[in-house]
Amino acid sequence: MEVTIQLDSVSKQLELFGPADNHLRLLRQSLGVQITARQSNLIISGTGKKVNEAAEVIEKMQKHLIKHRSLTAADIHAFIIQKHLIPNARTSEAITVYSHSKVVEPSTTGQLRYIETMLANDVTFCIGPAGTGKTYLAVAIGVSILKKKQIRRIILARPAVEAGEKLGFLPGDIQAKVNPYLRPLFDALEDMMDFAQMKKFMELDIIEIIPLAFMRGRTLNESVIICDEAQNTSSLQMLMVLTRLGQGSKMIVTGDITQIDLESPQKSGMVEAIDLLRRIKGIGVVELTQKDIVRHRLVQNIVRAYKKKKQKQQKQKQV
Repeated sequence: MEVTIQLDSVSKQLELFGPADNHLRLLRQSLGVQITARQSNLIISGTGKKVNEAAEVIEKMQKHLIKHRSLTAADIHAFIIQKHLIPNARTSEAITVYSHSKVVEPSTTGQLRYIETMLANDVTFCIGPAGTGKTYLAVAIGVSILKKKQIRRIILARPAVEAGEKLGFLPGDIQAKVNPYLRPLFDALEDMMDFAQMKKFMELDIIEIIPLAFMRGRTLNESVIICDEAQNTSSLQMLMVLTRLGQGSKMIVTGDITQIDLESPQKSGMVEAIDLLRRIKGIGVVELTQKDIVRHRLVQNIVRAYKKKKQKQQKQKQV
């Protein structure tokens, strides 16, 4: 099978092809196709499925280059590992944020389902491994709804649970101690608006980034409440969080239930909540998998290796 793709911009061929055509070489090696450049066209030849995959990846590369004005090998890897690419008819599911140069789009069918679930429900639980966009997409939805003035504020919260280190031994006051736990939320937010705007919103309490304990006793109306790393909440903490939901609000609860840092035999409040609440109308549950990982290509392989080890240990216990 052979397909000819007309390039959107001849002037951007160097960025699209990569230094010494490295991007095209990466596509050839990863997808097992032949790619030939002829003037303003790319000719892809190979088996039908692989040719179609390569054509979809090249289309994504061109769109990415137009939006972000740059394209890296890491971007190409991310496009290639998304084996279940979103059909072209649905790639318009973009999330507008405050940054003029940034449009957040789902990269996999799992991420698209996650976005649709968040928009359709007042409470959404999302579980999945590192790198699947659980926190990032939740923050994007919150920022987008805030921009449309459908809510008055965003609350971003995380439990301050130690993963092998004790908070008390860290230097500084309580703010300095909890800031490392909240840093991923700052990082996601900084990607969607400039620093001055984020600082202004935080000073006006339009955006709050807080440890989970600071939510106790509050009723949060007209807000998007995001509880991140929720696998590390206790049963009482999760109940406390869920009952903060006020009128006109949405809540998004995210976590990786394979990385629970609670001391045994304490059960994760997130796991319990999903079991109890998943059949209630207005509450959505999304499970992202290895296929939805969009970080560096090695992250998917790392997650798979640890998953195999865990499965092997479980089989040995059963013997």
